[in-house]
Amino acid sequence: MVMALVGVALQSSFAGDHNDLVLDQINQMPKGGRYSVSHFAKICLQRSAHFESGKFFILPSAGSPSFCSGATYLVFIRTIEALRARGQLHLDYPTLEQLIIRDQRDGEGVWGRWNANGPGTARLFHELGLGRNFDSFDQAKPGDFMKIFWSRQVGKNEHGHSVIFLGLENRADGQ
Repeated sequence: MVMALVGVALQSSFAGDHNDLVLDQINQMPKGGRYSVSHFAKICLQRSAHFESGKFFILPSAGSPSFCSGATYLVFIRTIEALRARGQLHLDYPTLEQLIIRDQRDGEGVWGRWNANGPGTARLFHELGLGRNFDSFDQAKPGDFMKIFWSRQVGKNEHGHSVIFLGLENRADGQ
């Protein structure tokens, strides 16, 4: 099995890296549910990221189906809201509206880029100046957003996942 990697680290010039904050948001996410890329799972995702009065309320249900890019996007939005609550990030209303999960196709808007096949998240982070891009596990730090590909076919025929790096583990069958 061939594995390629595209990763991004959430960083900003005003406050250093935010990987610990990303990890805190992961710890607050519910456990359970099942993996699904169904229309129902997308509705559950949209319902989980409620936007009202200029603020995101991230309320995922423990038993709801989810999928990789949806789960990592909720952590990303929770991290943004945590930075806003601390006064470390200021976003205007039109910018916040662009973060709403609608029916954006792959490659369109923020959610459409995040959800797209290929290195959409890495490209989004690069274009918005949100962090560094890398392509080696040696450069990954816990809390980095990553896209892991299980084959060299990137795009429509790819097989991979949007993940948040937690660390490496040495086991009898490898790292």
